[in-house]
Amino acid sequence: MPEPSAFTQYKDELERSEFRYGQEAGRLAVVLDVLTDALVLVGQHGVYCQSARQPGKPAMDIQLISTGILHAKELVASILELKRRGDAAEAPL
Repeated sequence: MPEPSAFTQYKDELERSEFRYGQEAGRLAVVLDVLTDALVLVGQHGVYCQSARQPGKPAMDIQLISTGILHAKELVASILELKRRGDAAEAPL
């Protein structure tokens, strides 16, 4: 059975965010929430999947996944910031 579409699974969140921030920024806000949830799950998994070489640290694949998700969040947040700055520059005084 195929996974539901992101638009189906996050329908309510998308509607709220798009209403509040506009379509593009609203969708990016939901992406940040999804990435944050994924980061939490990876972090929880990292507690149980410890590195043999680095005691007390998650396994290397968990570290790489966490870094990738953090970088993705950073890039999405930068897009939202650019959009916010653009919207502020276009606003009438």
